[in-house]
Amino acid sequence: MKPAIVGVSGHVLTGEEAACLAEHQPAGAILFARNVQDPVQVAALVRALRAVLPQNAVLMVDQEGGRVARLRPPHWRAHPSARAIGALGGQASVRAAWLTGALIGVECAAAGFDVVAAPVLDVGAPDGHDVIGDRAFAHDPERVALLGRVFADGLLAAGVQPVGKHAPGHGRARADSHVELPVLDDVDAGDLLPFVRNTDMPWLMTAHVLYRLQDMQHPATQSRRIIEGVIRATGFDGVLVSDDLAMQALRGSPAERALAALAAGCDIALHCSGRIGETRNILEALGEAPPVTLERLAAAGLRAAMSRLVLDAAALAEERDALMLP
Repeated sequence: MKPAIVGVSGHVLTGEEAACLAEHQPAGAILFARNVQDPVQVAALVRALRAVLPQNAVLMVDQEGGRVARLRPPHWRAHPSARAIGALGGQASVRAAWLTGALIGVECAAAGFDVVAAPVLDVGAPDGHDVIGDRAFAHDPERVALLGRVFADGLLAAGVQPVGKHAPGHGRARADSHVELPVLDDVDAGDLLPFVRNTDMPWLMTAHVLYRLQDMQHPATQSRRIIEGVIRATGFDGVLVSDDLAMQALRGSPAERALAALAAGCDIALHCSGRIGETRNILEALGEAPPVTLERLAAAGLRAAMSRLVLDAAALAEERDALMLP
């Protein structure tokens, strides 16, 4: 198994994609809006992916709620943004966070996904770029830490593995890493706190942000100083996945970006474009995943399996919707 999760191009798996994935055996695949039409189509695509990926590969989806949702109405529920949940305040926001995580988890598990790229653990900032914006639960680190945890607990209750993002904190950045490299002076203790409080998260995702004091040359995704000296130093020992390596914050070929992220200490290189040439460029360059990565992947899967509860989605949705009423 190669330490990469990759995107695919459309609603069906092409013959070229199937051959590439079967030959190179990545650790998983991620689906986006371009891959989603309706439940029948998604089920067929999931079956096609499972047929060519390794037996223990994961399928991931970016499903936070709010504007970051790949499974959408009319076939799936609409879910509130993190900000809307946080704005409820008090125990209402705590309960709404758990219910939303559980509901997203139930839907994603039913669609065939193992891993959901949520919750966002970034702390909101008044002058931060809107790329985080309403994806943050709050401006208070302690509140973000709590709501992120209970959202993740909801996902786990549905048997789905959560991914906390974007370590060590993206909220204060004033640029969108999809289009350019954000630069901050330092890793802020407040930004880091939600990750410190959630070191038992099964997965974390790195930030494509340059923190000058820690590493003048490399963004966190490709910085051993930050991955080992900051992210892992919190005590986190789960799966560390890069943010999407196709984003324009990074430089170099797809393979160069992936190799740099893995050399810095990421367990998994995530590349989401779905362009087969880029996917092949990465997979041909990578060796087999080391034992520690396989152990972390197995532990994350076991954690979700052991946490799964029997959930009544209709009842959960009724309770959540009542909480979210204005």
